[in-house]
Amino acid sequence: MNPRTNHPTRRALLAGAALLAAAPVLRAASPAATSAGEAAASPVVFAEVWKDPGCGCCDDWAKHLEASGFKVKVHDGGHSAARVKLGVADAYASCHVALIGGYAIEGHVPAREIRRLLQEKPQAIGLSVPGMPVGSPGMDGPVYGERRDAYKVMLLTRDGKARVYQAYSGGKA
Repeated sequence: MNPRTNHPTRRALLAGAALLAAAPVLRAASPAATSAGEAAASPVVFAEVWKDPGCGCCDDWAKHLEASGFKVKVHDGGHSAARVKLGVADAYASCHVALIGGYAIEGHVPAREIRRLLQEKPQAIGLSVPGMPVGSPGMDGPVYGERRDAYKVMLLTRDGKARVYQAYSGGKA
């Protein structure tokens, strides 16, 4: 405020206008916005998935990605060839593979870890959840009851190695 006129200064008005213009961006980046609607606050990311035809858990994982805001294109077949092309070693294999943001995503990787990968952008091939652990996305339907196996999301490095990216504990849901 200008002490002589008791009116806002030009600087204060410009600062207020800048805050108003930035409000939608600040709202989208706030913790409340991301926890209440992570998919709505995140940009659309495309996922191309190769899976075994007729595999229900692969379809359920694709639905998990869609529910998390990914735009998914599914190919019935070609999983093994895609895995080789993307550089995923057999030791980290599962029942489907995806290409998301330039990274290979093998198996039942939670969308949360994929978004983290895309944000951190490590020098890596991608992520894998080897096997088909019960309780992971796509392996968590009513047929499994409340069972949840412990599993690890592995970061696949370009030197052919891997390290634990995120561990999930088992137990009942």
